[in-house]
Amino acid sequence: MRRSNNQDAHASVKADSLERFTARGHLFVVADGMGAHAAGELASRIAAEQIPLYYLRKLSGDPIEALRDAVQQANFDIHQRGQQNHEFHNMGTTASSLAILPEGAVVAHVGDSRVYRVRGDKLEQLTFDHSLVWEMEASGQVKAESQLGSSIPKNIITRSLGPSPSVLVDVEGPFPIKPGDRFLLCSDGLTGQIEDDEIGPLLSCLSPELAARILVDLANLRGGPDNITVIVVEVIEHEAAPSAPRIASPTAAAVPWPIVGSAAFCAIAGAMLGLGGNIGPMVVALILATIATVISIVQYRRRMKWGTPNSQTGHRSSAHRSGPYRSCSAKPTVRLLEKLDQVLVALKSAAVQRNWEVDWQQVDALIQQEQQLRSQGKLAMATQVQSQAIIATMKQLRNQQRTNERG
Repeated sequence: MRRSNNQDAHASVKADSLERFTARGHLFVVADGMGAHAAGELASRIAAEQIPLYYLRKLSGDPIEALRDAVQQANFDIHQRGQQNHEFHNMGTTASSLAILPEGAVVAHVGDSRVYRVRGDKLEQLTFDHSLVWEMEASGQVKAESQLGSSIPKNIITRSLGPSPSVLVDVEGPFPIKPGDRFLLCSDGLTGQIEDDEIGPLLSCLSPELAARILVDLANLRGGPDNITVIVVEVIEHEAAPSAPRIASPTAAAVPWPIVGSAAFCAIAGAMLGLGGNIGPMVVALILATIATVISIVQYRRRMKWGTPNSQTGHRSSAHRSGPYRSCSAKPTVRLLEKLDQVLVALKSAAVQRNWEVDWQQVDALIQQEQQLRSQGKLAMATQVQSQAIIATMKQLRNQQRTNERG
C-alpha cells in the first residue's frame, strides 16, 4: 500500500515427473530484498531465480546438501553483483526455501522471512528469525513481553544474502510429512501485520487459494507498509521414504565472524574514546560491544548445539534439528471472528467516507450466513464465510481502482 516497487520475489517449482520428485522434490522460495536504488528488488530476484537454478542443476547427490549449496551460491552471486555497481553495494535479501522431498520437508533459511506448518489444530514456525529481537530473546537476557523486548526494533536483521561473499545457512529438517499438512512461506510484510493466532486458523480453515488471498488482504487493510508475499503449499498425498541418519559436526563456521568483528570494533572504539576523555560516546560504544558479544555467544552456542554444515553432509543432523521454534493453536475462535467483524465495519465506514461504489448485497448475505454459523458454534465454517465476505469486498475495490486508473 505504501511502496511503488516490489522488493519481494518468489519461486514455485513443482517436480514434473516421479524421477525428478524422487531426486529433488518440489521447491518453493520467498525472498525479501533490502537496499536503495532498486538494489533490494534486484537482490531478491537473483535469489528467487538462482536458488532453483543451482538446486535443480543436477539430479544426483544429496538434495539437502544441494539446497544449502544453492542458497550459498545465490549469496555469492548477489554479493558479486553488489560489488560491480556502487549503487548496489551491500544490497541484500532474505531467503526462505522449502523442499518437499520423499523423506520429508526441508527448510533452508537466511533472514526473517518465515516458513510455517499447520498440522491438525497446531501452527508451528519452522524457521528462526535472524533478527536482533529474536537473537536477544534467545540469549535469555531479554523477555519478549518485557518493556526492553518490546522496544527493540523488529526489522533489524542479523543475517542476509549478499553483504558478505559467504553466509551460514540454517538447514532445518527433514520434518515428517502427512497428507493434510499445509506449509506457509511468507515475507515479513505479512507477519508484521498478522499475528500467528490469526495465521493458524485462516491457514487451517480455508483452501490454499483463499488463505493466501485473505492473508494478503488483511495485511494491506492494516496499513500494508511493506510488500507482502505468500506461498501456501498443501500436501494432498505423500509416501514417505526411509532416510539414512545425517551426522553433522561443528566447524569454524559456527563462529559468527561478522558480529564478532563488530563487537571487537565497538570495544576498541570505546577504549579509545575513554582514553580521550569522551565518556558519553565511550559508554554507547561499550553497550553496543556488549550487545554484539551476547549475540555472538548465543549464535555460537546455538550452532555448536544444533550443528553446522559439515564437509560431508552439508547440513545438520535431523536428530539435532532445532525447529519448530514457536507454535500456537490453529483452531478458529470467536476472537478471530470478532477481529474480522471489525475489518468489515472499517471497510463499510471507509466506503461511505470516500464514496466508494460497493455492491453490499453479496457481502451482507455472506455476513448474515456467517452470523448464523457462529451462533450454531460452527466456527470453522463461519471463518470461511467471513473471509469470503472480506475477499469479495476487496475484489470490488481493486476492480474499481483499476477502472479509475484506466479512466
